[in-house]
Amino acid sequence: MGLTSSSSGRGALREKIAADNKDGLPVVALAGNPNVGKSTVFNALTGLKQHTGNWSGKTVSLASGRGKKRDLVFVDLPGCRSLSPASLEESIARDALIRGEYSAVIAVVNASGLEASLALALQVLALTSRAVICLNLIDEAEKHGTRIDVRLLSKRLGVPVIPCTARSGRGLGALEKAVREVIARPESGGNAAYRAFLPPVDGGEAAERAAIACLEECSRVLDGAIKTENVEKRSLTERLDRAAVGKYTAFPVMFLLLMLVFYITLIGANYPSELLYSLFSRLETLVFRALCAVNAAPWLRDALVFGMLRTVFRVVSVMLPPMAIFFPLFTLAEDLGYLPRAAFCLDRCFRACGSCGKQALTVSMGFGCNAAGVVGCRIIENRSERISAMLTNSLVPCNGRFPLLITLVSVFLFKSALGASPLVSAAALAGLICFAVAVTLGTTKILSKTLFRGESSPFLMELPPYRPPKLVPLIIRSVLDRTLRLLVRAVAVAAPAGLVIYAAANIPAGGGTLLSSFCALLDAPARFFGLDGTILAAFILALPANEIVLPVILMAYTGGGALGEAMGGAELLSLLQSNGWTLKTACSVMIFTLFHWPCSTTLLTVKKEAGGVKWMLLAFLVPTVVGLVLIAVMNGIWSFFAPGMY
Repeated sequence: MGLTSSSSGRGALREKIAADNKDGLPVVALAGNPNVGKSTVFNALTGLKQHTGNWSGKTVSLASGRGKKRDLVFVDLPGCRSLSPASLEESIARDALIRGEYSAVIAVVNASGLEASLALALQVLALTSRAVICLNLIDEAEKHGTRIDVRLLSKRLGVPVIPCTARSGRGLGALEKAVREVIARPESGGNAAYRAFLPPVDGGEAAERAAIACLEECSRVLDGAIKTENVEKRSLTERLDRAAVGKYTAFPVMFLLLMLVFYITLIGANYPSELLYSLFSRLETLVFRALCAVNAAPWLRDALVFGMLRTVFRVVSVMLPPMAIFFPLFTLAEDLGYLPRAAFCLDRCFRACGSCGKQALTVSMGFGCNAAGVVGCRIIENRSERISAMLTNSLVPCNGRFPLLITLVSVFLFKSALGASPLVSAAALAGLICFAVAVTLGTTKILSKTLFRGESSPFLMELPPYRPPKLVPLIIRSVLDRTLRLLVRAVAVAAPAGLVIYAAANIPAGGGTLLSSFCALLDAPARFFGLDGTILAAFILALPANEIVLPVILMAYTGGGALGEAMGGAELLSLLQSNGWTLKTACSVMIFTLFHWPCSTTLLTVKKEAGGVKWMLLAFLVPTVVGLVLIAVMNGIWSFFAPGMY
């Protein structure tokens, strides 16, 4: 019953276990459906800070670690709904369980949705008697009036059933005790009565019959073991979901929440940005004087200060304030449980475009990082749909594109003739994001009718209840795992890029410099699309990371071959306008920011995940062609209807 498709996953699993288990300790596997809190249980048992989120499809990689008492090794298997594999991750989980690469298994189930999540646990019990049922989220079940007879359930299943709330630590001591007890038992080979519920590897009708039989057995096991008290009031989740996923309210709510996030970001980022500009200007002067004091060579001093250091300072000044606000808000929406609802609403749209509904999840991942979104496409079992999702993932803006979008929206709408307020700017930015999703849907539809013909695959998603976030972990994760990680990556790219571009801006060539010659070469084709050679050159030079597009533009525009002095919004607007920018130029740049080739990391990820250079080239061409066509159409419409408005 082994699976050749998951051989690489098996190797990764063994390597991961071996790294954490050099002493030959007992290995405990955690298995469960997506969104039952399995990774939270794992983190609580090991003390590791693995990223967890309140939505399906989060665990798509292997994780292992020693327990807090250092006598057990826990392995967090990828989430799966059954042992009939529908993706690489589910194949890895099934294969590990069938091959017996563990001393015991913790089957994590959702106490609030036992009938749905118990099916996988029964399949686990068919394989091993060394199992413990972790009845997680018991607090939510009790809050909703659900009472579970744990003793009766344990008697019927023949294994320990431990009620837990992993987030608060409730029941974890009893869970570890039960695990140690089952490890000490002799293995009996699993419950033979449940063998009929094990689906075949290749799915088909036999798998469907096994799934139906398993659900019927779940109902028999739970009969009389669950009692629901009369709860007159609707739960908070039910009341909120009437608006969050309602037929007529879901998309307006989504847009308003997007708008609120961007409004807070735009308002909150202004003052910190000004402080950073001032601070970095003084620091730059100090470094320059220090290098002069040690008699550093002028060419080296200027390259370090005006090339590398000034570029890094501009990247930090532009990126840090908005990201430090945006990411905690985005993480808050994730932890509250809203993101899976947004994916649920988008599911209908993607299925209408001939794609798998799971692409809604990979799109959400792409807002954080397009490379992560491409890796997340592993949850899509159909190869054609999976590759289609990879090719279109960069049509939604990643973290690295937001600073330029926010800057241009703020500067040009604040100062343009439209007389926009921050509220209007936030609405415009939210509109751009909605436009990006719409273009993603349209492109997906075209691909499904051309390169990737076929029916869309089904998508099952269990919406979690709304949960109050833990503020300290939220801030730590959003600041350390997202904001600072992105900033470090941007700085690592900006520093050498600043040196290279500074050198190019100061090396004579053709009556100018290498940089000016490159910009001049691109000027004619760029202007056809409403850009200029400098803008297009900046996007090309920013292939390693989108974060440095604006610093490169500013460096090329300013005299002396180096980035100019620190500037606020008014100075930035003046600089851009003095180099021929209009409102139409800004709109063209925003469209190209949304739709152009992904960064080099994402392209290499596509090559690895899709298995070929041709897919990497398509991942480069698809968003670029889309962007150039949209810019040409926008400029044509603008020239026809508003030729005098710039």
